[in-house]
Amino acid sequence: MADEIPNPCNGEVNLTDPATARCPQPVYARLRAECPVARASLFGTPVISRYQDVRWALRHPEIFSSEMDMHMALGTERPMIPQQVDPPRQTRYRKLLDPLFSRPRMAELEPAIRKHAGELIERFVDDGECEFNAAFAVPLPCSAFLTLLGLPLDDLDYFLGLKDGIIRPETKDGVTLEDAPRVRSETGKQIYAYFEAALDERAKRPREDLLSFLLAAKIKGEELARTEILDICFLLLLAGLDTVTATLGCNTAYLAANPEPRARIAQDPGLADAAVEELLRWESPVTGVPRLLKRNVTIADVELEAGQLVMLLLGAADTDEQEFADAERVDFGRSRNRHLAFGAGPHRCLGSHLARMELRVAMQEWHRRIPDYAIQPGETPRYSAGIREVMYLPLVWEKAS
Repeated sequence: MADEIPNPCNGEVNLTDPATARCPQPVYARLRAECPVARASLFGTPVISRYQDVRWALRHPEIFSSEMDMHMALGTERPMIPQQVDPPRQTRYRKLLDPLFSRPRMAELEPAIRKHAGELIERFVDDGECEFNAAFAVPLPCSAFLTLLGLPLDDLDYFLGLKDGIIRPETKDGVTLEDAPRVRSETGKQIYAYFEAALDERAKRPREDLLSFLLAAKIKGEELARTEILDICFLLLLAGLDTVTATLGCNTAYLAANPEPRARIAQDPGLADAAVEELLRWESPVTGVPRLLKRNVTIADVELEAGQLVMLLLGAADTDEQEFADAERVDFGRSRNRHLAFGAGPHRCLGSHLARMELRVAMQEWHRRIPDYAIQPGETPRYSAGIREVMYLPLVWEKAS
């Protein structure tokens, strides 16, 4: 049982603490130094924090499995595909889906996303202020993703409500931590129902979109079952509407508070690629991923038993001084940046090329129009835990004369 895990340093970490979500790096450093296998305070789950251990675990799904019953806790009836299935089954889905999110395919989408970024900024640039999340970080990646799937942009608010009902149910009015499982279950049913109807419509009238592609796709000569398509759509909805938004907010909050790196990006748009990678490392919005142990394993002299759920703390791994020289410094000139913000191994993020492109375009277009900005005086950004999203980021800048 999790509460019987041997833990020589008696370490415990509260991964849901708002203060930790706002500034997790000192907590990560303490864990790596004092207790590289700690215990999550809420459920007693082992938390693995050192880079070499986390990367090794990610690359060995036969030991650290993504197939676990906790998918039920996310409102799903079955595991999400391909994220919650392991090789070799997972491999066939990745071979089908990877070309849809390849680097060349994302390059084709870049002009439209760059144009949309500019249009969004034009709506508020003359105001000298905005709430970044609502004005830019949500609509830019979410609109691009809905277009890719072939879903109506007019339904964005509805989709965002569904996404938050799964990922952050406690942020909804009147929802307590105890209510979260019920809200996730109800929301999951709504997601399935929506995609069932959308797929029925595509079956009658196919389009040039991802849903129609999935209906026509075959693996080894066999069409995907409807449940398989629904499980893919469930994952894509959550991932496509959350992680890039979360990363944009975290990156921009950092730059708003740090004038020197902000000025460098504004002066040299070509620095954006390196800046995106370094801020992914430093901020790591997806702080951790769960895995189910398939067999006994020893990590940092702690014996973990088969059947235990463990948390691989990506954020802590990405600030490990044993892997990254001068890890506590944000360095846009870092030459060897093997961060784990997108994971590693077979389950490496399917949409990493899309995310990188969107983050680069957003950074370049924002700093082209608004090179100097700050957090509004007297205001404090609010972060969510788990996936670190800046729920409230009020920015100000000098209006153009």
